[in-house]
Amino acid sequence: MIISLNWLKKYVDINIPSSELIDLIGSRLVEIEQVIDQTHKYDNIYVAEVLKCEPIPGTHLSLCQISCPLLGDSQKPNPKSEFTSVSDLELNGEKREGKCVPLSQLSVVCGAPNVRKGMLAAWIAPGATVPASFTEDAPFVIGTRKLRGYASHGMLAGADELDFGDDHTGIVELDPTIATPGQPLAEVFDLDDILLDVENKPLTRRPDTFGIIGFAREVAGILGQPFKTPEFLLDNQSDFILGQPENLKITIKDPKLCPRYSALILNLKNDTKPPKYLTEIDTLLARSGMRPLDPIVDLTNYLMLLTGQPLHAFDYDKLIQVGKTKSPEIIVRPAKSGEKLTLLDGREVECIESDILITSNNHPIALAGAMGGASTAIDKNTKKIILESATFSLYNLRKTQMQHGIFSEAITRFTKGQPAQLTLPVAKHFAHLASPHLTPLSLVDEYPTPPKPTVVKTTTQAINSILGTAYDVNTIKTTLENVGFTVSVTGAEATASRVSEGHPQSRRGLSAEPRNDGREKRTLRGVSAVADTLNITVPYWRTDIHIKEDIAEEIGRLLGFDNITPTTPLHATATKNPLFTLKTKLRNTLASLGSSEVLTYSFVSQQLLKKADQNPKNSYKIINSLSPDLEYIRQQIAPSLLEKTYENIKDGYKQFALFEMNQIFIRSKPLDKDQVPIPTHNLALTYVSESDPNPFYAAKQYLETLMNRLGISITLKPIKTLEPQDTIYEPRRSAHIFIGDQPIGILGELKTSIAHNFKLPPTAAFELDVEELEPHITTPAFTPPSKFPPVERDLTLSVPIATTYQSIATAIENNLISQDLIFTITPTSIYQPKTAKTKNLSFHLKFASQDHTLTPQEIDTIMRQLDKTTV
Repeated sequence: MIISLNWLKKYVDINIPSSELIDLIGSRLVEIEQVIDQTHKYDNIYVAEVLKCEPIPGTHLSLCQISCPLLGDSQKPNPKSEFTSVSDLELNGEKREGKCVPLSQLSVVCGAPNVRKGMLAAWIAPGATVPASFTEDAPFVIGTRKLRGYASHGMLAGADELDFGDDHTGIVELDPTIATPGQPLAEVFDLDDILLDVENKPLTRRPDTFGIIGFAREVAGILGQPFKTPEFLLDNQSDFILGQPENLKITIKDPKLCPRYSALILNLKNDTKPPKYLTEIDTLLARSGMRPLDPIVDLTNYLMLLTGQPLHAFDYDKLIQVGKTKSPEIIVRPAKSGEKLTLLDGREVECIESDILITSNNHPIALAGAMGGASTAIDKNTKKIILESATFSLYNLRKTQMQHGIFSEAITRFTKGQPAQLTLPVAKHFAHLASPHLTPLSLVDEYPTPPKPTVVKTTTQAINSILGTAYDVNTIKTTLENVGFTVSVTGAEATASRVSEGHPQSRRGLSAEPRNDGREKRTLRGVSAVADTLNITVPYWRTDIHIKEDIAEEIGRLLGFDNITPTTPLHATATKNPLFTLKTKLRNTLASLGSSEVLTYSFVSQQLLKKADQNPKNSYKIINSLSPDLEYIRQQIAPSLLEKTYENIKDGYKQFALFEMNQIFIRSKPLDKDQVPIPTHNLALTYVSESDPNPFYAAKQYLETLMNRLGISITLKPIKTLEPQDTIYEPRRSAHIFIGDQPIGILGELKTSIAHNFKLPPTAAFELDVEELEPHITTPAFTPPSKFPPVERDLTLSVPIATTYQSIATAIENNLISQDLIFTITPTSIYQPKTAKTKNLSFHLKFASQDHTLTPQEIDTIMRQLDKTTV
């Protein structure tokens, strides 16, 4: 959002340097991303009168003679200009010597079709920079040169060259009632400006600050000044008189979707639009990042930037034609799934049920809060308009914004929660500003359930206790009233106001004792004070204020949190979080094994869930998601890792493991006592190797090594049924992970279809519940390596088809442990003939004794015992 300091100064007295003000805004209101200095952007550009205009034969050009008396003693040009004296100018092919005198009959060649004798235009003098190129690396500096044999001194500028839009159809024309030949253009339109590009996100709950007036109110509060709200926002325009009323009917189907709808019918005088002079509104819109389009549309945009309230104008006759009625009937209702509407930008959108539609007799004409429809757009033939000033459910509009990809200035403001109290005053002010060209005919205001003002009751002591300050009641009261709050104080004011005198103090040394009158007596640094009760009425534009903590935050912010004296917090020494400690150990262990940690969003798209064969209905859906790609809370971490696995393979990495620890939310799990979803802290790892067609065993090795380092004994058991969130795994090449009888996760290879969805080669992964690990962590016993040579043997066992590898491996392991041997067991193969009732499991064994070298006889005995292994 762009804020013009010059526009801001129209509503608040700024009596400090701009740099200091910018620092205050950044620390007490909103972060400023960029300061755009335009104080010299319009240097050496002046108002000039066209005295003569003659066509140049054989061309589309005109030879103009202009008058621009800028060289008088009191109006010398900027030293950067080429113009230091008249003798520097070649006028009509000859030199003119002399002192500084008014310039007349200065020749300029112009190709604009609208240039004519008698008009006032913007003249860019030689030596000046064309404003549209002001920020470019090589700005375009205009000069004096010959065109078609005629001397052309500078240029008469169009809106695009002045950086007031992209209109290149002609030069701008200036209103003679506000501009005088020779006057600097920057002076006419207050263009020597500084623009602040502020970050929108911190103001998400502050719809009032999305208008210059609301922003100015906050600046006044920061500067400690009372802010005077413009009269039109107080809705005291008793002189607002309508002509012949029209039969305009408005129906709101659901006040929750549209709390208020104000509409105004206006007639264009003489069936013409206002003259196309360059106006202050045009320049303000351009500086605020909006294109001037049409006088009526520009006025709606101007009022939106001024107040934060979006407006929209419908063509009256087209609206009636679409609704097929004799008089206008506007119905605001929820959209039906599949309804289609062609918008002003030419796009056809297919509506969803959460969209809100503006309809003419139930025929859609606008997507509420987002964009008007093409069927009722105003154009050069428009004779009468219906002005819409309304407010809509911010939650529905956030869905609309994401669903249809509409990020206009209007919907940006609506999704912050514009208050309903603004609609009527702004509509009336539109009629007031447009009165030279439009006649108001009828006004209808549909407001089913006006809200009651919010009142917060608190005490000075409560505010000071929250902030750690000693502000007196007068300081608190004045600070709030400066920005529009109404404050009444119950009881005598604090007798210790001299303690603070409006300055922040520490609250150390504050004590309390009861009083007979129900209030509390306080002692501030030994001075008695009464904790006054404050009844604070919240202004309608502060939709974010509800409780005393909100009031305390407002006081602290406006007076400056940096002015509060820091004190040491009084609380017990923090203890280590066991989950944090465990995550650190997991992170360090996996990193030492060569895997890489990543961090991905917990919010995922519906597309990702479907690629992972997971049902979106099993995930929580976010009502006000940031984008369509962040619409659901994930059920599992592994799918997010698979996306990153693909990106790394695409970048040329052929073998690697990625892991992440984060929260997931499973919809099937019960809620807590406050009916809030309970998070599960999970660890997931994916492994891929282009040279390994069976990555399961490598992923298993990561898992077992990790558990060994934690001193946790796990077992793997065949999968009988998959949980809804585990559908990425191939059941025949996967296993559930158990600690004792408690399942803690899953290990396995991806289904071929899932690997195909993510464009991956054979990939394995595991995911487990981190919190289930914590109670079972032990310090692994240290077994020193044997000093005696190990023995290596291969073992093949024939077992029934139903026998699992894990059960045989466990039996072999127990046998070797019982003989006090140090060993490793490596699987080598599984052979299973199609028609046989048994299968062969092959292992490679490496074992040794701790106290002697094994003899051949001992080795034979060990192998014979192992050969008899069964389960």
